[in-house]
Amino acid sequence: MAKHRIEAVRRYLEAHDVDAAYVSNPLSIGYLTGFHANPHERLMGLVVDRTQAALIVPGLEEEAARAATDVALQAWADGTDAWTLVGEALGESRPRAGIEPSALSYRDWSRLRRYVSDAEPADVEPCIESLRARKDSEELRLLAEACAATDEAWMELAGQVRAGQTELEILLLLNQAFARRGFAGGFAQVLSGPKSALPHGRTGDRRLNEGEFLLVDFGTARGGYKSDVTRTMVVGEPDARQQEIHRVVLAAHDAALGVLRAGITTGEVDEAARSVIRDAGYGEYFVHRVGHGLGLDVHEYPSMDPGSAIVLEPGMVVTIEPGIYIPGWGGVRIEDDAVVKDGGADLLTHSSRALHPMA
Repeated sequence: MAKHRIEAVRRYLEAHDVDAAYVSNPLSIGYLTGFHANPHERLMGLVVDRTQAALIVPGLEEEAARAATDVALQAWADGTDAWTLVGEALGESRPRAGIEPSALSYRDWSRLRRYVSDAEPADVEPCIESLRARKDSEELRLLAEACAATDEAWMELAGQVRAGQTELEILLLLNQAFARRGFAGGFAQVLSGPKSALPHGRTGDRRLNEGEFLLVDFGTARGGYKSDVTRTMVVGEPDARQQEIHRVVLAAHDAALGVLRAGITTGEVDEAARSVIRDAGYGEYFVHRVGHGLGLDVHEYPSMDPGSAIVLEPGMVVTIEPGIYIPGWGGVRIEDDAVVKDGGADLLTHSSRALHPMA
């Protein structure tokens, strides 16, 4: 698998007259080599040229890296200059380099440029993003397992939520539900009452009251591949306004899923959801894109922005997550994960989207 992916990078280098790529995003490195790690402040890099590849890792990662990948490995010890190993992998000819601009700091670029030509570096991110976006059967299996665990954790949590619990207490229950299934709770956003109107709100010690929205955005991972789901429920009886907002968001969600397929643009998917919310009179309260790519990262290519011309391809996995957020009152978001196919899409997440999920 690693060889196949690295060969695709080599073809990109040849097509764009680039001699070698320095890959610095740990997720890209994991995708291309099979070795997944967070090096924290230490250097970890992958050099790919027209004929070979070399993975440079901190010494404390050497054993794990050797067990995970067949790519040639160089380890460096604390107190030594890791960049000399990068230079050796690039060779003495100072090649024209390709880099991932969003994953390479100016400080690291200033070090890397000692070993590459003075030519403007090429951007290899589009190549790696495109490869990562189209999932193979093994990646889809891992995503499906993460999504199944997320569905189960939500249905367990929904039966445990009570008025009077704090957001942090609810988060603990969610993490316990994941742990019982052999998964770590990768991330979660638990927002209650008026805080549910904050798309990027923070979980805190606020107590959930009877009749309020509870919005939970959460996921886990299997083999590094992430799920990302949002559900909104009400403890007690929802009022007419809550039911109306939820109905509109669910209709927008279903409209987007209804058009999702290979060959359509991500902007068209966004508009399918956005038009439902706009026509219902809530357009100003849908304040973000309809979704994004999903895989080794929770947010990755492609971005499902309004007006986007990105064309969806078979094997892409995306989220569909319209929402309505009314400041000071509350908000609803419904998010599911789906695999893009020719002629349609397959949902990976299936748990109840109802305001009373246990009814």
